[in-house]
Amino acid sequence: MNLEPLSLPPLEMWAGVECTVNRVGNEYFDQLERNGHATRLNDLDRFAALGIRAIRYPVLWERVAPNGLEKADWTWTDERLERLRELGICPIVGLVHHGSGPRDTSLIDPAFPERLAEFAHAVSDRYPWVTHYTPVNEPLTTARFSGLYGHWYPHGRDDRTFLRALLVQCRSVALSMQAVRQVNPDAQLVQTEDMGKTFSTPLLAYQADLENQRRWLSLDLLCGRINPDHPLWHYFCQADIEAAELEWFLEHPCPPDIVGINYYLTSDRLLDEQLEKYPTHFHGGNGQHEYADVEAVRVCGEGVAGHYRLLRETWERYQLPVAVTEVHLCCTREEQLRWLKQAWEAAQQLRGEGADIRAITAWSLLGAYDWNSLVTRANNFYEPGVFDLRSPTPRATALATMVSHFSQGKTYEHPILETPGWWQRPERLFYPAVNCNFSSSSTISPARHATLSPLVITGATGTLGQAFARICDIRGISYRLLTRQEMNITDVQSVERSLDELKPWAVINTAGYVRVDDAEREPHLCQKINADGAAILAQACVERSVGLVTFSSDLVFDGTHTKPYLESHQVSPLNVYGHSKAVAEKWVLQTHPCSLVIRTSAFFGPWDRHNFLTILLQTLAAGNLFVAANDAVVSPTYVPDLVNTTLDLLIDGECGLWHLANPGAIAWAELAQLTAKLAGMDVSRIEARPSHSLGWVAPRPVYSALGSERGTLLPELDQAIVRYLRERQSV
Repeated sequence: MNLEPLSLPPLEMWAGVECTVNRVGNEYFDQLERNGHATRLNDLDRFAALGIRAIRYPVLWERVAPNGLEKADWTWTDERLERLRELGICPIVGLVHHGSGPRDTSLIDPAFPERLAEFAHAVSDRYPWVTHYTPVNEPLTTARFSGLYGHWYPHGRDDRTFLRALLVQCRSVALSMQAVRQVNPDAQLVQTEDMGKTFSTPLLAYQADLENQRRWLSLDLLCGRINPDHPLWHYFCQADIEAAELEWFLEHPCPPDIVGINYYLTSDRLLDEQLEKYPTHFHGGNGQHEYADVEAVRVCGEGVAGHYRLLRETWERYQLPVAVTEVHLCCTREEQLRWLKQAWEAAQQLRGEGADIRAITAWSLLGAYDWNSLVTRANNFYEPGVFDLRSPTPRATALATMVSHFSQGKTYEHPILETPGWWQRPERLFYPAVNCNFSSSSTISPARHATLSPLVITGATGTLGQAFARICDIRGISYRLLTRQEMNITDVQSVERSLDELKPWAVINTAGYVRVDDAEREPHLCQKINADGAAILAQACVERSVGLVTFSSDLVFDGTHTKPYLESHQVSPLNVYGHSKAVAEKWVLQTHPCSLVIRTSAFFGPWDRHNFLTILLQTLAAGNLFVAANDAVVSPTYVPDLVNTTLDLLIDGECGLWHLANPGAIAWAELAQLTAKLAGMDVSRIEARPSHSLGWVAPRPVYSALGSERGTLLPELDQAIVRYLRERQSV
């Protein structure tokens, strides 16, 4: 690429709200209702605090005028757009986002373009100061999902319906911009499209070539590029598309002012005729060959195409300004940060080489719902974004800090970013590697990068410490798991020496005295480890500006409540162990106010043999009787959920006291019966007894279920048990 450096303004940080309103059958799925933004005006002030310059924002046809323009309700958009104007944020107004319009039309309705253009004119007439528009988001992707794969209305499954939906949407864009420019001649089109690439085995190269030519169709149509010399002209003709329909775009070109590239790790695909290598849900074909269509990141030896390559291809093809208009990853927090940082750096690199890259967009400010099923079902599968909606008010995550830094032209550094993203690590491969015949600027790292600042985990021999180490390995977080011999938390000098040597960015303290009944006989030892040791760690960490996580227990409560305990409820422990944890909480938070103290309870997990559920299943499998208390109510906690959520909160910079348990209040005996039933085992061999008959030495609360006023971050208990049973089988 022989490019001369351009004189460009700084790379901008944009953002967007996931606002899909898609139709499946007669049902509409509305992300704005799901994420609550429909009723929260003050979200806009949260967004403005990030320092963003522009926001992709919905003024959706289906929401404003579902029953025609004469009955349009502009109340919501009046209020929102005016507030954005006051905040100095440029709205990039979207009119249809993966939608098909009101109920009386569809993407294959010949009248759709004129009707959307009429709506666009009404929008521009009402808001003449708005300068940027995306009349139709991702027309090619929407046409594929609605006309080729049958996921969304009108549920077509053939090339003709796909191409008809594509032409209708692209004509809608052109006519809408004509209508808008009657009011504001300088209005700019920001046209978005998913630009993932398709790779294949040699046999299927012809199909991959079709897919890779087809991904440009929406932009080629708008740019007036599709003529008889275009590689896919005959593809249209074979689907009975009249030449006059294509020639209309030659006569009415509407090239984007900014080409918006959306790219996800699932966007790149590999086609492979060796069906036996892949699960059946990947199997398909084209009528000529049967093949598997799989995520390239899971099988391509070279990795993924990546932002750099796709941006470069787009710039070289159109020589128009380009922006990345969606950057989002459904994953753990450090991977979300790595993905956004990689997109930002790719854009900066290309700008240095002379490409006109305008902005990177932090998509899904409020996260997204049910995209794991392509929004075909309402399963409440939520993936957080820049803000996490699982708290009473949207909670800023570490992504918000990164976005704020980039908005101000600053770099964002964190030790977890020294490790490549999972899509660049060898463990990403689920299937035998295939040569996808491309070179990428994103190379696979043969080994994890060493970091100068690891995460320190105490309690190397315990269930929780080992779980943190296992999950840090999965998440690519460099750590040191320390035994008591390596760092004794009750010895000031040992702690200081270890921290000075390792220079961690944070410490997760899982060391502790956990034998609740024995603590009644060894109160001083329990106090020394659980309270004194935690306080020593807190002092050493705060002196070195090192983050700290330590764990407490539901046993700090006395059980007099009948509803789940919240973080603000008064502690009143009944036993020595609970007292030691209550003291530790107080001392740690007084010493290190921005430490993270996690109250949790009743661990169960797939990786140790000593938790309640594992012992239950082993006992029942042996044909023996299992006894459990029927009057002690707890909130069981699935260890992988606890560990992953704790790491996310730590990376987010959260402080103070949090309750983390899988939502649910259940007696031990009921927990045993539920688990046995889900495992398909005989529940008749479970005997429920009162707790006083079980020989417990330490008094325990009859009710110690945990709730939270800060956020319900862990999945429901029954889902956790199902995942425990599945994971246990694979261990």
